[in-house]
Amino acid sequence: MSAEVLLSHAQNVKARTEMTRRGLNCTSSLFKRILRKVHFIGGVSVGECNKSWDVLKSVEFIEKNVLPDKAVLDIGAYGSEMLCLLHQLEYSDLTGVDLNPKIIQMPHQDKIRYFKIDFMQTSFDSASFDAVTAISVIEHGFDSHKLLAELSRLTKPGGYLIASVDYWPSKIDTSGMYPFGMPWNIFSKDELLAFFKEAAAFGYQLCGDMHLDVIEPSILWKGKRYTFAWFALKKVE
Repeated sequence: MSAEVLLSHAQNVKARTEMTRRGLNCTSSLFKRILRKVHFIGGVSVGECNKSWDVLKSVEFIEKNVLPDKAVLDIGAYGSEMLCLLHQLEYSDLTGVDLNPKIIQMPHQDKIRYFKIDFMQTSFDSASFDAVTAISVIEHGFDSHKLLAELSRLTKPGGYLIASVDYWPSKIDTSGMYPFGMPWNIFSKDELLAFFKEAAAFGYQLCGDMHLDVIEPSILWKGKRYTFAWFALKKVE
């Protein structure tokens, strides 16, 4: 399927186990996180266990559909495992952008290009990337038209937008909440369907079937219970 949801916490655990089995676990250890928190060591703490299912799905989709020499852009890349994992899989043309100035401290700086840039308004040439990934990013400061206009400009014909978002079928009120200094939107089913419809106007189409029904909330964050939705869209050639 090209649009589906995290159905249980067990799926996250299973995904992390599979990542570890494959040698693709790039999450920073708790020990290193503590050392960074007290400023004993530098660098960026990467990954989190709650972001296992959607990260693995994204990696597996890219492995199946995008060759290792193709250009991949990760938006909201600060602290994300995506590019670290793709680097381990020998993808060689990797770029990450984020508003956090510490992005330049991310791992593998000699192999991965990192930029402090607003991903809704970049300076990259049009049709620069074969795939764009966004792991729990676009729901923060969400502006569908501005986002889709820029990502559509950046994605090559035949390329992909692969993303996960915070999701719950009915609307969860997050008004007045500003994680990362931006308004937070937990997508409802109606909002996600509307996003897919708008994406079609920018040349994107779902790569397969859609399943957005849920069993239980798998995530608890900032006092809200919800889950993740993952999707893959293809830019029409």
